[in-house]
Amino acid sequence: MTIAIETKDLCREYKTYQKPEGIMNSIKGIWNREYTKKIALEKTSIQIESGKIIGLVGANGAGKTTLLKILSGLVTPSSGDARVLGFKPWERDYEFLSQISILLGQKNQLWWDISPVDSYALLARIYNLDVEKTRKRVRDLAEMLQCQHVLETQLRRLSLGERMKMEIIGSLLHEPKVLFLDEPTIGLDIVAQENIRNFLANYVKEKSPTVILTSHYMDDIAKLADRLLLISHGKIVYQGTVPEFVSKSNSELAEDEEVDFEEVIRRFLEQESRVR
Repeated sequence: MTIAIETKDLCREYKTYQKPEGIMNSIKGIWNREYTKKIALEKTSIQIESGKIIGLVGANGAGKTTLLKILSGLVTPSSGDARVLGFKPWERDYEFLSQISILLGQKNQLWWDISPVDSYALLARIYNLDVEKTRKRVRDLAEMLQCQHVLETQLRRLSLGERMKMEIIGSLLHEPKVLFLDEPTIGLDIVAQENIRNFLANYVKEKSPTVILTSHYMDDIAKLADRLLLISHGKIVYQGTVPEFVSKSNSELAEDEEVDFEEVIRRFLEQESRVR
């Protein structure tokens, strides 16, 4: 068993300036500032095997994106340690960055005013990839995603589903060993969601990258994830398989009641929103 991602007591907290209302109070705040601390990620210790898809589930603000940003090197932790492919992510070693990719469903990594193929050409230079091999890879990935017809269209002229397919291709150009997907199907219609799910399932089967996937669409998690991480208020509250989680939840319900994965998660998120 090879461990691709390992964390020990990983923690991240933010200090926020409390700005009072009014001009005079704002002026006073220059000399006498009040801050509040928010713990975005409690001490977290996890181990993730190579070649597995991990579903990371939690309510808005639970700490999912914070964890992904630390593991991808975008954010430095307040304390604790992490290793991804043997590297400390926040040191941003070139060898590390060339082996990982992060896709944030609500942010673009491709250039807005040029076509995807032009963006891919720039990414090939950034990652020092062979130009011809990159072009072939783009064609192959586009064929798998059934989006060859929009490769030469300005990104800003594409629909949300088409843009997300282009972003997925961009994130896979350099064949990353670790892939962080933060809500890759957000805002997409049912057909687009299914296409992307099928693509990811086939891609992982073929290339065996390690994937951490967050989503509010439970079909993404139920159909793709080998294991489940459930996060609440910055703390991992469950680690295990989806069937084990459903079985455990059903054993805690009344004898005459049985629920599926989506219903269990729905109840969990409703409880989270009440606590908040």
